[in-house]
Amino acid sequence: MPKLCDSCGKGPVFGNSVSHSHKASPKKWKPNLQHVKAQTPKGVRQIWVCTRCLRSGKVQKVL
Repeated sequence: MPKLCDSCGKGPVFGNSVSHSHKASPKKWKPNLQHVKAQTPKGVRQIWVCTRCLRSGKVQKVL
């Protein structure tokens, strides 16, 4: 599964998970990507889109 939204380019964010003893360990937050059929300039395609783009209407799903 790709890690980038085809509409806005949103990808994973890196940081640290900090425990109670303040020991930091690497962590990755991934975007919520959905595989949807959408209308694109090249026609109807299945693309990976984040839920924010779906919700805001940047991408039109095809039935």
